[in-house]
Amino acid sequence: MYRFALLGNPNSGKTTLFNSLTGSTAHVGNWPGVTVDKREGIYKKLAEPIAIVDLPGIYSLSPYTSEEVIARNYVLDEKPDCVINIIDATNLERNLYLTTQLMEIDVPVVIALNMMDAVEKRGDSIDAKELEKRLGVPVVKISALKETGLDKLMERAYAVSKVERKGVTVIEETALKHLISDIKIALEGQGVDNPLFHAVKLAELDELEVLMHKDTVNMIEAFKKQYHNDTFGDDYEALIADGRYKYITKYFSPTIKRKNEEKFIVTPSDKADRVLTHKIWGIPIFLMILFLIFHLTFSENLFFLGGLFNGKVAFSGTAFEGVFLSESGINSIGVLFGNLVESLTNLLSSVIRSILPADSWATGLICDGVLGGIFAIFSFLPQILILFLFFSILEDSGYMARIAFILDRALRKFGLSGRAFLPMIMGFGCSVPAMINTRTLADEKEKIATVRVIPFFSCGAKLPILTAVSGAIVSSFGVANVDLITYSMYLVGIITALVTVILMRSTSLKGDTPPFIMELPAYHKPQPKNLAILLWDKAEHFIKKAFTIILASTIVVWFISHFSFSWEFLSDAEIDGSILANIGKFLQPIFTPLGFGSQLNSNGWVFIVAAITGLIAKENVISTFGTLAACINVAIAGSGDSGVASVVAMISGTGITVPALLSFIAFNMTTVPCFAAVAAAKGEMPTRLHYKMTLLFWIITSYIVSSAIYLIGTFWWTAFICLTAFIVLCLCIKLHNNRKDKRGAEN
Repeated sequence: MYRFALLGNPNSGKTTLFNSLTGSTAHVGNWPGVTVDKREGIYKKLAEPIAIVDLPGIYSLSPYTSEEVIARNYVLDEKPDCVINIIDATNLERNLYLTTQLMEIDVPVVIALNMMDAVEKRGDSIDAKELEKRLGVPVVKISALKETGLDKLMERAYAVSKVERKGVTVIEETALKHLISDIKIALEGQGVDNPLFHAVKLAELDELEVLMHKDTVNMIEAFKKQYHNDTFGDDYEALIADGRYKYITKYFSPTIKRKNEEKFIVTPSDKADRVLTHKIWGIPIFLMILFLIFHLTFSENLFFLGGLFNGKVAFSGTAFEGVFLSESGINSIGVLFGNLVESLTNLLSSVIRSILPADSWATGLICDGVLGGIFAIFSFLPQILILFLFFSILEDSGYMARIAFILDRALRKFGLSGRAFLPMIMGFGCSVPAMINTRTLADEKEKIATVRVIPFFSCGAKLPILTAVSGAIVSSFGVANVDLITYSMYLVGIITALVTVILMRSTSLKGDTPPFIMELPAYHKPQPKNLAILLWDKAEHFIKKAFTIILASTIVVWFISHFSFSWEFLSDAEIDGSILANIGKFLQPIFTPLGFGSQLNSNGWVFIVAAITGLIAKENVISTFGTLAACINVAIAGSGDSGVASVVAMISGTGITVPALLSFIAFNMTTVPCFAAVAAAKGEMPTRLHYKMTLLFWIITSYIVSSAIYLIGTFWWTAFICLTAFIVLCLCIKLHNNRKDKRGAEN
C-alpha cells in the first residue's frame, strides 16, 4: 500500500486535511503542537487505497523538540512514497522555508496551497502554475476546511509517487555552493541516503547529523576553512537560513499578488485581540468566559432568573417533572439533558427490577451493583459532552492560543513559558494526550513540571465527581449553586497547578525559561463537522469505558462489599463486616486531616474506597457510590440511580460536612490520576526516579491542598495561618536561590 505523509507548519491545516481525506476522528485544534505523534488513515478514492500519515506540525527540519524529531525521522527513515507539504497560503513566504528543506530530500513532493479561500476573500491571488514552475514540484490549490481541490491534490500526489525524484537545494545561489557539493560527494562515497539533505545539515553542524556522522565532521571542518562570511562569520546555520529566505524572496514571493501591497490592514482578529489579549483585562475576561461556560452547563438557575417560570411549566406528576425547571429556577442545557438521561435510566432500572425476583442476590448484583454504578455516572454524559463542546469551540476558534500568549507574559518571570500552558489546557479534555503533548517542550525540566500538574486541570472523567458532590451539597445543605461550586473547584485545580509548577521551577526543576515563539492564528468560526467528530469520539470513549472498566469495577465493588474475608455472603445490612468495609476502615485514619476519615461515623469508609477505585478510572468514584447507595443507610426513597442521589445517600449515612465534601473533590482532582494517565506520565519521564517522584508529588500535593480546604472551611481564621506559612516558604526559596546564584557568580 502506498503511504503519503502530510507535513507542514503548525496551524497550516494538516490535521483538518487528514480528517477530510480519511474521515478520521483525529483531534483538530487551532494551536501549534496539537499532533505530537503519527496518525494514520486510509484514502479510498483512487485506484488503490492510500495510507495517509499525519505528522506533527514543524517549522523546520532542524529539530529541537520531540515532535520535530518524529516528523524528520519519518520522512528520512520510513521513506514515504510521497510527501504532501501543506502550506498556509496566507503566509506563503514563511511556510516555504520548510519546503526548501524538504526539497533537499530524495522523496516525491506535492505542495498543497491550503486556505486559498481566505487568500481570495481578502482580494489576493497566487499564481500556482508559476510557483510550480519555480519550485519544480506540483502545486495544487485547496481548502481543507471547505474540502475543495482535495481530489485533484491526491491524483497529482498519486502520479508523482510513481516517479523517482532527486533532491535539489536553493543554497546553490550562496557562497556555500561548493562546500555543500564537497560534503555531498563525500557522503555519496559513503553510501549515505539523501546525501544532499545530510550535507546541508552537516554544514550547519546539526546535532543529530554530527552524532550520525562523527567520522565525517573533521573532514567538513577542513572544508570550511576555505570559506568565511563577513556577516555571519563561522555561523553556517545562520548563513544557510539567510540564503533560504533570500531565495524565497527573490523567486517565490513574486508569484503573490496582493490587493493592498503597502497598506497595513487591521483585521477583525487584530481588533478582537486588542480586547481579549489586553495585558490587564485579558485574564479577567478569560475567567468570565469560563464562568459562563460552567453556568450554561451546570446551573439550575439559568441567568439567575430564579423561580420566574417555576411552577408554570412544571409537568407535575409526569416523568418530566423537574427536568426543565428546578426549585431554584430554570435548568441550564447541561442539567436539562442530564435530567432527561436520568429519567430514562430510572425508568429502565425500575423495569428491570420489576422483572427480577425480589430480595435475591441476583437482583442486588444487577440493579444495585451493575446498574446502580453505571447509571450513577450516565446522567453526567450530556454535561461532559457540553462542557467539552465549549472547550473545543474556544480551542478551534483560536482563543486558547491567546490564553497561552497571555499567561506566557504573566508567568515568564516565574520560569514558565506559555508553550507549557498549551498541554495543561488540553488536560481539560483528557490527561493522556495532554501529557504526550509535552513533547512540544524543548526544555526537559519544564516538561517534567508540566506533566506533573496536567492532572490538576480536571478532565471529563472527573466531572461526575464535581457535579455529583456539588449537587449533593446544594441538595443536602442548601449551600450556593452547583455551577458556582464546580467553577470554584476548577479554579482550585488551575491555581494549584500554577503554584506548584512555579515552586518546582524555582527549586528542584529550576532552569532557564525557554523562548516561546508562536504565531497567533486568525480567529475563525469552529466547523460543525470537526466538533461533531470530536464529540462523537468523546461519547464513544465514555460508553466503551462505562461498559468495560467501570462495569468490571462495579461488579468487583459489589462482590467485595457483600462478602467477608471468610467468603460468607452478607446482606445490605451486614455490609459493615465486608472485605471492602474492612479495607476502608483500615485506611480511614490517614484521611482524618482531610475531613473524611475517622471523624465520620461507622460508614465513613465509603469515601476512602471510592477514592481508591478512582485510581483505575475517575468515573469509578461516583459509580462506587451508586453501587453502595443501597447499602449505606438504605437508598433514599425515590432517589433513583443518579449520581447526586448516591452522594446524598452517602451524606445521610456518614454525617460528612460541607468542608469535607469540598476536600473530597479537591483530593480526587489532584491526587494520582487514573491508570492510563499514570502510564502516560511514566512514558514521558526521562528516568524511573522522576516517575517515582511524580507519584509522590501527586500524593503530597493532594494531601496538602485537601487538608487546607477542610481546615479553612471548618475554621476560617486558619486561612491567615496557611497564607503566612506559604509566604514564609516563598521567602525561604527566594533567599536560598539568591545565595546559590551569588555563590555561582563568585565561582
